[in-house]
Amino acid sequence: MTDKLIKNINHEEIVTLSGLVTAQEGQIVSKTLAQNDAVSITLFAFDKGEEISTHESNGDAMVTVLEGTGKFTVDGKAYILTEGQTLIMPAKKPHAVYAEERFKMSLIVVF
Repeated sequence: MTDKLIKNINHEEIVTLSGLVTAQEGQIVSKTLAQNDAVSITLFAFDKGEEISTHESNGDAMVTVLEGTGKFTVDGKAYILTEGQTLIMPAKKPHAVYAEERFKMSLIVVF
């Protein structure tokens, strides 16, 4: 048996990503699906009012909202994303995430 490169998710089974993380009161819940030198894939569930403060990444980050609505600020410009919408946050640009309501997202960072 080989080590799985993508973990914490059933292989060869149809899954709904939003069902893999659950928001908890006053918290941001995350579940890492893959992490290596080339890519990071993480699911997040934010309670209303929670945030990830401004930071930078060495890779291009692609966020897709799975449920609800999230506010993403990239290099000072705010974007409101709803279910099914995707935004690319370029490497080395400061960005932040804020939950205007409970929401879930997937984050893929390519290094």
